[in-house]
Amino acid sequence: MNFLYPSFLIGLSAVALPIAIHLFNFRRTRRVYFSNIELLRAVQTETKSFRRLKHWLVLACRCLFVICLVLAFAQPFIPSKNRMGLSRQGVTSLYVDNSYSMQNERSEKRYLDIAISKLDELLTLFRNATSLQLLTNDFSAAEQQPATAEAIRDRVTSIRFAHTPRSLESVYRRQRNLLRSINANARNQLFWFSDFQKSTAGDLSKLRIDTTDRLFIVPLDAQATKNVFVDSVWLATPFIRELQNNSLNVTLTNSGQEAVKNLPVRLYLDDAQTSTVSATLPPGGSATVSLNINVTSKGYHRGRIVFDDYPITFDNQYFFVIEASPAVRVLHLSGTATGRDYINTVYANDSLFVRRSYNAQNFDVGQLKETDLVVLEGVEQVSGTLRTELQRFVQQGGSLTIIPPDKPDAAVYGPFLSALGIGGVQPIASQPGIAVPTVPLAEPDRRIPFFQDVFQRSYQSEPLNMPSAAPVWRWSAGNRLLALRDGRPMLTQSRAGAGTVYMLASPLSATYGNLAEHALFVPVMYKMAALSVRAQRTAYSFDEGLITIPVKNTSERAVYRLKHDKLDIIPVQRLTGNQLQLELPKSSELAEGQTIEGGYYQLQDSQSRTERLLAFNPGRQESNLAFYSASELRQAFASQPNVEVFDSIQDGDFVQVLERENLGQSLWKYFLIAALGFLLLEIGLVRLMRE
Repeated sequence: MNFLYPSFLIGLSAVALPIAIHLFNFRRTRRVYFSNIELLRAVQTETKSFRRLKHWLVLACRCLFVICLVLAFAQPFIPSKNRMGLSRQGVTSLYVDNSYSMQNERSEKRYLDIAISKLDELLTLFRNATSLQLLTNDFSAAEQQPATAEAIRDRVTSIRFAHTPRSLESVYRRQRNLLRSINANARNQLFWFSDFQKSTAGDLSKLRIDTTDRLFIVPLDAQATKNVFVDSVWLATPFIRELQNNSLNVTLTNSGQEAVKNLPVRLYLDDAQTSTVSATLPPGGSATVSLNINVTSKGYHRGRIVFDDYPITFDNQYFFVIEASPAVRVLHLSGTATGRDYINTVYANDSLFVRRSYNAQNFDVGQLKETDLVVLEGVEQVSGTLRTELQRFVQQGGSLTIIPPDKPDAAVYGPFLSALGIGGVQPIASQPGIAVPTVPLAEPDRRIPFFQDVFQRSYQSEPLNMPSAAPVWRWSAGNRLLALRDGRPMLTQSRAGAGTVYMLASPLSATYGNLAEHALFVPVMYKMAALSVRAQRTAYSFDEGLITIPVKNTSERAVYRLKHDKLDIIPVQRLTGNQLQLELPKSSELAEGQTIEGGYYQLQDSQSRTERLLAFNPGRQESNLAFYSASELRQAFASQPNVEVFDSIQDGDFVQVLERENLGQSLWKYFLIAALGFLLLEIGLVRLMRE
């Protein structure tokens, strides 16, 4: 038998007190006067030996009471057979997984509540310990300090769900930092209470536990029930316009093992329900549904996809933002002005376009940051700063339409286009004084995405009256959008970096055909401008960490912040051109009382002007309900004897089993009961002696 607090054994010296009382109280002689001495002598002879026995019994009860009480405070225990058992005097680190997947339920109790109740029971084994650590997915500064059992019990009641999932490797690294700061060589123990979700736990085969640590893994025996979540949301068109029917596509995924039939999916736009549809999902499968939307005004609109799916509820709604009729910024750069300005005529007919026109050799290249589409028309010299900035503009996601001059110079355009991935540029020579022969255009392939919504359905099969054109150059790259009947390209579309380059084979003047005056010219130019607007990113996820957002009117000194209700944070950021990169903060990087939750966030600049409206949602990792079983965990840590895996936290005697196997059999309760028993026995003997 060993003692947890052997210093209390000094209290055994208190046994001398009842012995002293016995010697100086019970042995004291008292005289009693009676008239009949013979009768008194007979009574004394009869009771003297019995009284002496009762005195010895009282003395024994008092001594045993003191001994048992002292031993109870010393907390005796029978050592466990496990050589690597718990050490109550070492540092104990307790990790409670408070990720969103812990919303799952068993017997109408959430996993998080079950883990907290078992942790509270476990604290009874360490009630006198002063070096305890409570760790959650928040990774807050308060979790890096050791505390008493009572302080830990108070903090347990304030555990809330965290949006940041943590891998087991990061959890162990966090625990080791505290253990190393207190005593790097001491025997310490760690506890993990979690559902051990496979999508967030990480690679367990690479996780190595220090041999000086004792790790106890307590799984919740989580079951993969049905759970539906939104995988992605996107618009059917690059952008939407007000007062027009638009389509929103939603992909739903069922990560559970049960089929979901006729799940009502509701669409809310600006807090008003606008559409609903039913979805059927097979086990572990996905389904895509389309919902109709119609907005009545320009600007940002807040949307939500909502459905009912229990018990996992954190992913039952999906926030997104759409911008109606975003302004398309067109910059027209021209050479020497000749004839009619067809470009400005096209884009002046619709308020959707914000157009500006400059001479290519006399404009501020800084305006490219505020441009979606650049139309380069009839420019003979593309060199120097103009060439460099146009290439950068395209590489960063801009769209460029090149309309050639009458006599393009291959020495000028060749290197410029080659840097954009377009090679083999060859001018077509024309004879002086002879009219340039025009060739009719072939009908476009209406199945390609560029012409998907250009032609009305009622005219899909009717032949078109096509214009004619005389090309001044040819090239060998890009997807053909329009071609001449002799097979030569007329209009191509090429990808260059993150941007797009459109190449036209002939100038727009009447000398080279009638394309600019044909009905086909307007929808083609509109389509180029529409596609120059980058497809809207409807929502972002907290798991992304680093996100890139296009911004307007950028400034190198601008500082952007995110605002959501009372939350106001300035994330780590970097501005490259018109692309703003934000590093989303983790839970541990937020101030006390701040939390990040799904919803709508305003991106504001230094003057508190709202640049954009953004939607954020929890990551999809935790929606995938696949968990490690106890046997899988044992197999993963089979080569590490200092790791013990329990079958389930659901076991009613979990704490008792832990104590018996790793702390030994505690005996202090029995000694306390024995002390009370001897005290009661003494009281009974004293009363008997008085009779």
